[in-house]
Amino acid sequence: MRTSSTYHALGLLGLTVPSLAGVAACSAPKADAITIKTDSKLQKIDGFGFSQAFTRAAEFQAADPQLSKAALDLFFDKKNGAGFSIIRNWIPSSSNYTIEPNSPGSPSSTPQYRWDGWDEGQVWFTKQARSYGVKTIYADAWSAPGFMKTSGDEAKPGFLCGTPGHECASGDWRQAYADYLVQYVEFYKKEGIDITHLGFLNEPDFKPSYSNMQISDNASEAIDFIPILRKTVDHARLDVSLTCCDATGWDKQAEYTKALVAAGMQRDLDVITSHMYSSDATYPLDTILPTWISEAGVETSSGRFVPTWYSTGNVNEGLAWAIKIAKGLVDANLNAYLFWEGFEINQQQSASHLLDTTGPDQKTILPSGIFYAFSMFSRFIRPDAYRVAIEGTDKLADVITAAFQNTDKSVIVVFTNTGAANQSTEILVPPHQAGSSAKAWLTDNDHKIEKTPVEQTRTNGHSSIKVDIPAHSVVTVKFA
Repeated sequence: MRTSSTYHALGLLGLTVPSLAGVAACSAPKADAITIKTDSKLQKIDGFGFSQAFTRAAEFQAADPQLSKAALDLFFDKKNGAGFSIIRNWIPSSSNYTIEPNSPGSPSSTPQYRWDGWDEGQVWFTKQARSYGVKTIYADAWSAPGFMKTSGDEAKPGFLCGTPGHECASGDWRQAYADYLVQYVEFYKKEGIDITHLGFLNEPDFKPSYSNMQISDNASEAIDFIPILRKTVDHARLDVSLTCCDATGWDKQAEYTKALVAAGMQRDLDVITSHMYSSDATYPLDTILPTWISEAGVETSSGRFVPTWYSTGNVNEGLAWAIKIAKGLVDANLNAYLFWEGFEINQQQSASHLLDTTGPDQKTILPSGIFYAFSMFSRFIRPDAYRVAIEGTDKLADVITAAFQNTDKSVIVVFTNTGAANQSTEILVPPHQAGSSAKAWLTDNDHKIEKTPVEQTRTNGHSSIKVDIPAHSVVTVKFA
C-alpha cells in the first residue's frame, strides 16, 4: 500500500472549478484582458523529460517495488504526476557496459557485439516509461568506444578517428562508429522498444574524467560524421531522428549550430540539442530545426537537494527552475526541456535529481521543488502542443506568461510570477472554448499543484476568468 506521505506527494489536491456554462453575467471583461491567439502558432512542443543514466536506472529497478511504483507514478502519471513525456538514455562506451567492449582489430573487421538485454537497467526503465504512454526515447552516446578515438580511451579526451585532422594508426573508424550506434538502436528494437532520437556526442566542448569525446569549435568533426550516420540509419530503414551536439551551454551550441547550418547539416539532422550549465537558453538559435535543452541540472557547488519552492532564489529551489523553463519556452522558443537525473535514493548532497527518499528506512519519496516546477508545465502541456501568441500581458509586472494549445484543443496558460508582489489578471476565454470548463492550479511555498479558484464573468456573449497569481508562484490555467 502507498503511505499517506506518498499520496501527499502525488498531489491529489484541491477544489473543482465549475463550468463557465450558465454562469450569471457580472461585468464586461476588461479591455486589457489577456487574449489568446490560437490561430497564431509558434513553436511545437516535443515534451519534457529526464534521464536515469550512469546506472541510476539499475538503482531504480532494484528499489523497493512500492517505492519505485510511487516514483514512476509521480514522474509519468498524466493526472496526478508530472506527466513527463521524454526519457534520455546513455549509450554506454565503458568496457563494462558497452555493446562492443573489444576492438575487432581494424575498422573493416567484423565487430563482436554483445547484448545483455538489460543495459544498466535502462531497458527496464524505458519499458516502464512506455507503459505510461511515453513515446519519445532519446539515446545519446557520451563517447565512441576507446579504440575508435585518438586517445585510445573512452574516458580520456580525444576525437573520432578518421574525422578531419584526426588520423589514427588503427584506421578510419567513422563508419564503424555509425554501425555501432545503429546496432544499439537495433538491440532495443529486439526488446520491443523504438528509439526515436539518436545522438553521438555529449558536451564535446568539455574534458571530464569520465566518458567523453570532443569536436572542434567549428564542429568540423560533426559536419564530417553526420552524413555518414544519416546514410547508415536510413540504410537500416530506421525511423530515428538525429541530434547534435549537446554542448555544455546554449552559447556554445549556438556557435556549433551556426557552423552546422552553414555546412548544410539541417538536411541530415532533425534536432539541435544543448545543455545549460555554462549558459542558459535565453534567445532562439538560428536554425529551422527544433531545439532542446537535453540536459539541465544544478552544479554541486550551488546547493544540495531541497524540497524548497522559494526562499532566497537559489538555483536549487523550485521557482528558479520554473523561471528557467518559462524563459526557455518564451525567449528561446524551446521545443523540449529535460532535467538531468530523475530518481535517486538518499543522495541529497546533490541537487541534480528530481526525486529522493527520506525517512528512517529511506522508503518515503521526497520531491524537490524543481520537480514541482517541471510539473506545472509538463502535466498540462502535452507532446505536439503548440505555443501560441498572446496579447495583453504587458501590465503583468515580473510575470512570464506563455500559452499553448494541445492536440485535443485544450488551451493552457502558464503564469510564472518571479516577483514579490501578488498579481491578478483577466483572460478572455478562447472563442472555441466558450461554455467549457476552466480550471487553475497553483504552486508556491504553501501549495503544490493544488487547484485554485478562478473568478468567472460572462456578458454579451463574451466570457473571461480572473486569475490571482501570488508572489513567487506558478499558476497554470486550463481551458478544456
